[in-house]
Amino acid sequence: MNLKLAGALLVAASAAPAAVGGPIAYGICQTGCNGLAVACYAGAGFTFGVTIIGGPPAVIACNVALGTCMAGCATVALFAPTP
Repeated sequence: MNLKLAGALLVAASAAPAAVGGPIAYGICQTGCNGLAVACYAGAGFTFGVTIIGGPPAVIACNVALGTCMAGCATVALFAPTP
């Protein structure tokens, strides 16, 4: 590679925005949320992933907590730096 091309690539690379999206952190966060949801369901006497028509309040509370956790992942972990 000649020196002019190397210099041009260096300038282009330094001008590019840094990638800070964290798909790995997001996936780990989502896995943690689902683990907590499984524990919540088990604590309420139900199995996570089974369809329940007219869910009891404990299951609805687990679903609300899962949604809150996943929303937190989407707003925080997606912007964490990826190692």
